[in-house]
Amino acid sequence: MPVEALSRKEIEDRLEHLPGWSLDGDRLTRSYRLASHFAATALVVHIAQVQDALDHHSDLTLGYHSVALTVTTHSAGGKVTALDFGLAERVEALAPAHGAA
Repeated sequence: MPVEALSRKEIEDRLEHLPGWSLDGDRLTRSYRLASHFAATALVVHIAQVQDALDHHSDLTLGYHSVALTVTTHSAGGKVTALDFGLAERVEALAPAHGAA
């Protein structure tokens, strides 16, 4: 089943409900700051579990005290879809438990 790209307006409307997330070209992005490298690593592992469960994966970057995500849907030509927002919402729900800001 093909996934449809969202319009710019749909993306902007959905971003209003995801503080900290932004649109960079055709990708949703978000960076988190954490208290330690271990906490950042634990967040990456948790995000990877969610991505596997959703069968939708982002680019993850692990820094010393940070985690950055870049999300797009490859099967939709690298455009933003509802799948990307579903992943972003799941990450937002789990990030506070890791002390992410």
